[in-house]
Amino acid sequence: MYRIGQLARQFGLSRSTLLYYDRIGLLSPSGRSEANYRRYSPADRDRLEAICSLRRAGVDIRGIGAILASAGDGATEVLHRRLLEINREIGALQMKQRMLAGMLRLKGEGGPRTAVDKEMFVAMLRAAGMDDAAMKRLHTEFEQHSPEAHHEFLLSLGIPEQEALRIRAWSLGTTTEPGTPPAAGR
Repeated sequence: MYRIGQLARQFGLSRSTLLYYDRIGLLSPSGRSEANYRRYSPADRDRLEAICSLRRAGVDIRGIGAILASAGDGATEVLHRRLLEINREIGALQMKQRMLAGMLRLKGEGGPRTAVDKEMFVAMLRAAGMDDAAMKRLHTEFEQHSPEAHHEFLLSLGIPEQEALRIRAWSLGTTTEPGTPPAAGR
């Protein structure tokens, strides 16, 4: 059997954390000593280990309670929901990372060569409310005002040379879609 202080130290927790877990019914001691001190069994220790693992995975206290109380399906649902949350967090962090790298590149401070790629650029335009027609107008204006800058910009997005040429031809109206080959002589 473990005393509260022993268990808390073993998992790097405070005594008050274990008292809180007891108060909310997440981890109650299996018994009490003659002096009325909390006593935790090896099974309680294993339960605390599971709680700590779930906390490290970012599962909230309510979710941990649901997982420990369920017989499988509830646990799967909570874990699946947390995985989706983490995926969204990773996506948001990756976008921030690309934006910061792009800002550094613009300031001449280094950073990846392709801080903003084609997919991110299109996603940002869509998020700003641009539809296909508006994107074509953007490319058309860019191509008409500064063809070489337009070409360099497309290459900076990580777009291969041939695809950049197809987009430029599309923006001038010499092809019907950005993925079609450029017109002869182009």
